[in-house]
Amino acid sequence: MSESYESDARTFYRDAVVIDSLNVSNWESPAVFESLHTGGITAFNATAATLEGFTQTLDNIAAWLHRIRRYEETLMQVTRVEDILEAKRKGKVGVILGFQNATPIENDLDRLALFHALGVRVIQLTYNERNLLGNGCFERRDEGLSNFGVDAVAEMNRLGILIDLSHVGERTTIEAIETSERPVAITHANAKSYFDTERNKTDEALTRCAEKGGVIGATSITTFLRKGPESTLADFVDAIDDLVARVGIDQVGVGNDFTQDQPDAFWKYILSQQGTKYPGKFVVDPAIDYRKVQLYPPGLETPADMPNLAAALLERGYSTDDAAKILGGNWLRLFGEVWAA
Repeated sequence: MSESYESDARTFYRDAVVIDSLNVSNWESPAVFESLHTGGITAFNATAATLEGFTQTLDNIAAWLHRIRRYEETLMQVTRVEDILEAKRKGKVGVILGFQNATPIENDLDRLALFHALGVRVIQLTYNERNLLGNGCFERRDEGLSNFGVDAVAEMNRLGILIDLSHVGERTTIEAIETSERPVAITHANAKSYFDTERNKTDEALTRCAEKGGVIGATSITTFLRKGPESTLADFVDAIDDLVARVGIDQVGVGNDFTQDQPDAFWKYILSQQGTKYPGKFVVDPAIDYRKVQLYPPGLETPADMPNLAAALLERGYSTDDAAKILGGNWLRLFGEVWAA
């Protein structure tokens, strides 16, 4: 790569709005926030709950509000598209609070309004298994949305909370897309027909999400890429190419699902059945130590490496306009449509 090309790529990235639609790193690690700022991330969907209930999640949000104050020189909370643009102008990192499960509301729909008031703007309906709303992608049967789930979708639409379907079962995913009056998202998954794993999404789910105006965040986790732990940055761009070919340039973003500095306890928690019984039935090999697996392609292992993805997209032949859509422009558009309740 020539020096002038590298300079052009850096200039392009510096000016772009960069949004990562899923990060579930160790929020107690200062290195995580350093990498977000070093990588020039404009905003990211920060997981504030995965398997927690109501009270635990309130504690998690309180901890997030404290972190944002602690790192106020580099972080700011995002609740509107205008906040993302402000973060870009000020050189800060915007924090979008999100849930990877609807378990924090327990059996009370009114808690959606409470969490919205606290700044939560993205909620995944289910995480791997069944909850009161519907079924996850690893549940033994997928019976679609429950009555409670239908009502929850309507309430999230009313409030302006983006519905995420990444870990959601196939039938529940399709019914959620059909039921929602607003566009939905698949924040971190690739195409199942590109690489067949339970967490990747079927062509029907991807197409329906896109037709609704939603966005799919390509994920760089190597277990969702064709070459597994041997995957390179070019392999991740292949997965992005594949999604663009399936649903169009206006419906694809990036959702790396970074897990930077997470300890062994984190992996045992998220891989437990309903967060309590380890290993969950969906765990292929409980002996795997995910801290030692090459979970992300070399050159894209933390948010600090995101400029490398921008350069790789340009090198692949994407125009600056199209690369800007993938890096964050498409998410910006979707957030604007959904959050404006």
